[in-house]
Amino acid sequence: MLTSLSIKNYALIDHLHVDFNDGFTIITGETGAGKSILLGGLSLILGKRADLNSLRDKEAKCIIEAHFDVTTYNLKPLFEANDLDFEPKTIIRREILPSRKITGFCK
Repeated sequence: MLTSLSIKNYALIDHLHVDFNDGFTIITGETGAGKSILLGGLSLILGKRADLNSLRDKEAKCIIEAHFDVTTYNLKPLFEANDLDFEPKTIIRREILPSRKITGFCK
């Protein structure tokens, strides 16, 4: 389950941090409020191809970090098969650098 999402320097967002609670979450707002940008940041953390045109500041890196609680999903074998350290609270971070280098890690 996604527990929090942090986005820096992406589209119109300078810095955003959202915590998600157990249960159902609804994101609402007027046109142009940033709902699709929030989902775009989430899709980048899940592997969508990055576009440097979406950087807010073309000279700074974009950082997207998502925290997941994976305790109920029996993912330990998957982590071990991919030589990753398993933690029940898993962090996935992706950095998009202006130099076109894209990095990511899972902790």
